[in-house]
Amino acid sequence: MQRVVVTAKLKPGSEDSAADIVCSGPSYDLGEMGLVRHGVYLGGSEVVFVFEGRNAEQELLDLLNDPAASAAFAVWGPLLESSPSIAHELFYWEAASEPTAKDDSRDTARESR
Repeated sequence: MQRVVVTAKLKPGSEDSAADIVCSGPSYDLGEMGLVRHGVYLGGSEVVFVFEGRNAEQELLDLLNDPAASAAFAVWGPLLESSPSIAHELFYWEAASEPTAKDDSRDTARESR
């Protein structure tokens, strides 16, 4: 499973507009993209998009290269201080399963490189 994160710095005072965009939902079909999870986080002066799927990076690149879909991203332009950046996962931790009282050592750690 791949996870790709896109971060973008917001212009001062644009947090409410960014929240409105996020709350209106994506303008593209997440299921058609082959994603299994997608999240958007807004914190102060930054917006963070997380894409997760078997081929998340390629699916994201395909989305960005699709003229119809990429036109929908234009709404973000006036809110951003600079171009978004893609961050590649270097470390990710996930519990193998929920530990029980008898066995709390069923954790796994994966290096994503």
